[in-house]
Amino acid sequence: MASSLSSILLIIFSLQFIFIPPTFSTSRRILHDHTNLPKTGFRVALKHVDSGKNLTKFERLQRGVNRGNLRLQRLINHMMMAASLSANTSTTSQVTSPVHAGNGEFLMNLAIGTPPETYSAIMDTGSDLIWTQCKPCTKCFNSPTPVFDPKNSSSFSKIPCSNTLCKALPTSDCGSDGCEYLYSYGDYSSTEGVLASETFTFGEVAVPELGFGCGEDNNGDGFNQGGGLVGLGRGPLSLVSQLKQTTFSYCLNSITDDISSENPTSTLVMGSLSSKTSNDSIYTTPLIKNPYHPSFYYLSLIGISVGDVDLPIKKISTFDLNSDGTGGMIIDSGTTITYLEESAFDLVKKEFVSQMKLNVDDSDSTGLDLCFELPADDGSGEMTVEIPKLVFHFDGASLDLPGENYMIGDVKSGLVCLAMGSSSGMSIFGNIQQQNMMVVHDLEKETLSFVPTKCDQL
Repeated sequence: MASSLSSILLIIFSLQFIFIPPTFSTSRRILHDHTNLPKTGFRVALKHVDSGKNLTKFERLQRGVNRGNLRLQRLINHMMMAASLSANTSTTSQVTSPVHAGNGEFLMNLAIGTPPETYSAIMDTGSDLIWTQCKPCTKCFNSPTPVFDPKNSSSFSKIPCSNTLCKALPTSDCGSDGCEYLYSYGDYSSTEGVLASETFTFGEVAVPELGFGCGEDNNGDGFNQGGGLVGLGRGPLSLVSQLKQTTFSYCLNSITDDISSENPTSTLVMGSLSSKTSNDSIYTTPLIKNPYHPSFYYLSLIGISVGDVDLPIKKISTFDLNSDGTGGMIIDSGTTITYLEESAFDLVKKEFVSQMKLNVDDSDSTGLDLCFELPADDGSGEMTVEIPKLVFHFDGASLDLPGENYMIGDVKSGLVCLAMGSSSGMSIFGNIQQQNMMVVHDLEKETLSFVPTKCDQL
């Protein structure tokens, strides 16, 4: 019988991952048809927003948790407001304005215009619109890349109000400049400007006539890590939809590794991913649609095991989508840790306390809900701690997480913490739990697959 314990090294993790090498096109080409992507797709390097900063492992984790807590709370507030409005409307079939996540944890480099100008943008699987700051800018935030000037590009053109992309906007107006938009996010930030088309270059592939928001009035503190945002949601405005791709993937390296490295080690793949794998190395579960919040990718979480204990979680009342659009679990690249409905998290927390052979830390110094005190250092610089296995039981796939995907240890602070938290109104499967896995979204089959992968070796 398999052991219910998983060993981790707090300084050097000794866990092994399966490396599935994808095949990519490396020849530079211009796509005259969005359906004419290289058969093996193309890839774009991703960089964590805190990459290259002089931060310890725990400092990076704490910064991500603080951003994630704000993202979660604002999403929940907007979802509850939407549910309340829906309940008070006389038309029960009416779908309220969707919530978009905004911000994010990973940046992608791209180029805009002809000639191409290099920009960095936030990758967000919780929204659809592609946008960047544009001149003339009535209100722009400080960003590490220049504000895009349409006058300097020969391939820029404004999109008319009759265009299907304009009609897909949640809020738009037909003004003298064509299709004018307002796009809001769950954290109360927004971008406002003109919907336009332009040539975007991703890695070695240039895509002409891609619809994007040319933002002349932009509000929000969370966007200043980049010059805009690339939405990868399920709606018609997203990069995935505009490229008419049925598959995209990302592979996120551990955010607590290479804490001083400025080299991007995570990857986004658009299009099909060619790899030879055995069936037991792929974990596939259905994607669920929520008509109230159509951009998000929802998963069906059936249960959770800690060690050899199946937690007594009531699935119907805990993780299922409710008729008003609340509840459920989304998978999100832009949230650092996993958040579970409070009743489920309390069971997880209780079981970890029961099975861990360490004292619980009550100092509340990390911002995480559950931390343990490490035993005294024996002077070797390495320390092995046994932790219970953690398995997420999704519909059709039981994902046995590696130890470093849910327990973060730091010898300097003398703590090891569970990288999870509690929520109320929805659950989120965060990016620490996804690290060192190729997360494959198949929109034709409506499935999501986890493929264990060494992301920093792609």
